[in-house]
Amino acid sequence: MYTTLKNVTQTAENLNMTIGAFNAHNLEMMPEMIRAAKEMGSPIIIQTSIATARYIGFKVMVAVARQLAEDEMVDVALHLDHAQDFDDIKEAIDSGYTSVMYDGSQLPFKENIAKTRAVVQYAHKHGASVEGELGTIGGTEEGIHVEESDRVYTSPEDVVEFVKETGVDALAIAIGTNHGQFKSKTDVNIPLLKEIHKVTDIPLVVHGGTGVKEEDYPDLINNGIRKFNVGTELLVNWTKEAKACFADTPVNKSLRHNVIPANLAVKEIIKHKIGLFMNVDSPIKVAQ
Repeated sequence: MYTTLKNVTQTAENLNMTIGAFNAHNLEMMPEMIRAAKEMGSPIIIQTSIATARYIGFKVMVAVARQLAEDEMVDVALHLDHAQDFDDIKEAIDSGYTSVMYDGSQLPFKENIAKTRAVVQYAHKHGASVEGELGTIGGTEEGIHVEESDRVYTSPEDVVEFVKETGVDALAIAIGTNHGQFKSKTDVNIPLLKEIHKVTDIPLVVHGGTGVKEEDYPDLINNGIRKFNVGTELLVNWTKEAKACFADTPVNKSLRHNVIPANLAVKEIIKHKIGLFMNVDSPIKVAQ
């Protein structure tokens, strides 16, 4: 089913797991991404940057995601990542994206609240979910760079007010992760996550998931992480496989012979990640 971020994170909360949010960089990736989720029995969030959405076309992304969700019988949410411009957000929602992220993390706190709330009001009116962000996540993504010295961890006290005043459906938090990190792993601040989780029941989001140690996944999931972004790992491995294939392929051979192995490399990574995200060794939460 083509569905919303709110719906899939509610599933994650009920089952004490997290939902993988995987960046699609081209249309060719998408079928195998969604088939990976089908084979693992999990919902999936397909997310794009604004640049990718414009490259492919917002409405084309929506049409493909919706059709694949129906054909493969998988819960699929389509999410616009790190949007800062209201016009981009409106275009995504009007085109049929089921989820958007408004990133006001580098704004003054009150301005972040006011602008996020405006996005929430428009999105909810049109049946879409909204992810907000508090604190700043390091690294580089789609040309946006945050220096280590400018990174700000999320304040638990701010989380309470922000969630109350904005009505967001999920919240990205800064606990030490970095966008674009793939050559090393970071030390996430689990104690801070626990403090945040104590003061809110909002679904929490990890960005920069490629740089997170897999052994930290259970602590993250058991303390409220319900959306887990993975982008760089997919891009790096798709490109490696494609480069190897193209290097050895005759120029008159169909392109699909080069692209299919790259798509399958992405599929295997997603299946591996989903297997960990399902948190199989932890109990299912029992509704009170």
